Amino acid sequence: MKKEGSILIVDDNKSILTALQILLSAYFDRIILHTSPNRIKTTLQTEKIDLILLDMNFSAGINNGNEGLFWLSEIKNINPDIPVILITAYADIELAIEGMKRGADDFIVKPWNNVSLISTLLSACKKENGKASSGEKTGKNEMFWGTSQKMKEIRTIVQKVSITDANILITGENGTGKEMLAREIHRSSHRNKEQLICVDMGAVAENLFETELFGHVKGSFTDAKKDRIGKFELANKGTLFLDEIGNVPFHLQAKLLTALQNRYIVRVGSNTPIDTDIRLICATNCNLPEKVNEGLFREDLLYRINTIHIEIPSLRQRPDDIIPLSNLFLEKYCKKYGKPRIKLSENAIKQVTRYPWYGNIRELQHSIEKAVILAENDVLEEISLTVTAPPKKEIPEMNYTLEEMEIEMIKNSITKYNGNLSAVATQLGITRQTLYNKMKKFGL
Repeated sequence: MKKEGSILIVDDNKSILTALQILLSAYFDRIILHTSPNRIKTTLQTEKIDLILLDMNFSAGINNGNEGLFWLSEIKNINPDIPVILITAYADIELAIEGMKRGADDFIVKPWNNVSLISTLLSACKKENGKASSGEKTGKNEMFWGTSQKMKEIRTIVQKVSITDANILITGENGTGKEMLAREIHRSSHRNKEQLICVDMGAVAENLFETELFGHVKGSFTDAKKDRIGKFELANKGTLFLDEIGNVPFHLQAKLLTALQNRYIVRVGSNTPIDTDIRLICATNCNLPEKVNEGLFREDLLYRINTIHIEIPSLRQRPDDIIPLSNLFLEKYCKKYGKPRIKLSENAIKQVTRYPWYGNIRELQHSIEKAVILAENDVLEEISLTVTAPPKKEIPEMNYTLEEMEIEMIKNSITKYNGNLSAVATQLGITRQTLYNKMKKFGL
């Protein structure tokens, strides 16, 4: 398994630090431990930190959580982009929610569930890596829209739908900026004073699906030592962004659909419905209609999340935006790493405009960051690029005979059309009598 970068853990309890170091050593390349928050500033100025796990209380006898909020603000003043996860006791949950309003990405309740903690941390890392997008902020939380016709059309759609509560499905290749577009929609909506809660559905373990989304009550299962608020509740009055929606296992999709239809959730282990008022935005790089046809995604769920569909173009489809984006990233990373202003040479400009960018804007951002770190003067003569092959669509291995495939097609069509044999025959391109004959032959 590929490890993430570096994580800074700040907690005054040495036993907790030791336990976390042992637990997370398999998931992070580097783990930095501090018992005092006073070392945070120096560490951020001298180390490349990808994620911070921050306790909310440090001084003996003080348990109001305000110290955590103070240091969260200090971290965001130094580096507003770095993801911060708060560690909190059950009594501090309201303060943790306040922390999320002030920029924290999530919070973890002590004592934690190991699987849930790892899932939360890895999700935060993935989200940070995915922030490079057509939505790279340009000062006042505004998107860089670029000049392509497709992005102009998307901007017009966003201006129309942001002010509504319509459910939105954002699709596009990895690295095109689906999450950043979701953030722009939330920023432009009437819910922008409330929270945008982001959930990477691909990082949520199946056995934690319900507790992550809907929460649980104390005692509902072995490790449920405290009540837990789910993401639906956290997003109440705000926006819930479900990334990688295509990765939700089929048998769990009905639970999600029920919550969306009923507009309330029930915590695991409880019978009490909790009303939720959310604006739903989903994203995926999958072809969901194709997954519906394959029986891997519920058609009714697709209709529910797909009131408005926005397809983000790949960077290859908007080449005029490559240089402006490169300059934005140059400015960002020169500032981050304390470098003088760096420019692209003519050779470097040719490089980046001719490169296929199969990793899209995320790949462009990472390439520029690396170039800035290694730069020895104020002009980049070339950028280290590794030409990658376009992503290949997997071709499933066929281990069926023609007769077995025919039987399966007929069965699927009968199920799809609820036994309407005329519709089945039409779908299969055969006469009704031929269908009868085949059903008799195969014992269907």
